[in-house]
Amino acid sequence: MSTPRNRTSAADVPRDAYHHGALREALIAAAEAVLAERGLEGFSLREVARRSGVSPAAPAHHFGDAEGLLAAVATLAFDGLTAALKAGDERGGSDPVAQLREQGLGYVGFALKHPGRFGLMFRCEGYKSEALAQSGRAAYGVLEAGVRRLCRVLEGAELTPAQQQSLLAIWSVVHGFAHLALAGQFDSLLPARGREAALRGLLAPLLEQQLQALRPVRPLRRRRLGAEK
Repeated sequence: MSTPRNRTSAADVPRDAYHHGALREALIAAAEAVLAERGLEGFSLREVARRSGVSPAAPAHHFGDAEGLLAAVATLAFDGLTAALKAGDERGGSDPVAQLREQGLGYVGFALKHPGRFGLMFRCEGYKSEALAQSGRAAYGVLEAGVRRLCRVLEGAELTPAQQQSLLAIWSVVHGFAHLALAGQFDSLLPARGREAALRGLLAPLLEQQLQALRPVRPLRRRRLGAEK
């Protein structure tokens, strides 16, 4: 499979739109394109400015420095991931296993659609941005809420060590799957067409098996004394 890439760039925004408040969005789009192509190591404000057709000082005027621009991109990334996870909850209906399965599919789908954002969002823990911190907590909260529903743990109650390990295991599976898919490791398993359905066919059974094993077993009802055997 040729892994999807986010080709959005500032070039898609008309230059005259910059005078109407679109420059900030164009800079973010250019930053995403640089991240998708070069990674964080190859990122620079100068390259973002060049792709946006503005002076090297323009990004600093809007975001302060490179960290400010990257924090803005990462915040959008976590907001988008939160939306993808919540959409998974909706698709899963009232079954907590189905909800978490669809969350996992939404997680991987987000990563494939936005490789630039996905490659950045877990590498910016040291950035001093309260908006970024809040967005990260919100995304994690959706996953944790799904695990609480599966394990029948009330909101606010502390997860047991085993339940916390289950949460981390689910996260690790979808996060690792996303990175492998982005690296093209599943290319030989996927057809030229219908890749989204094929990815679901690979990941959904894996998640289903893992999640079913985490579902609490209902205790057997005791027979009443004197009941017929």
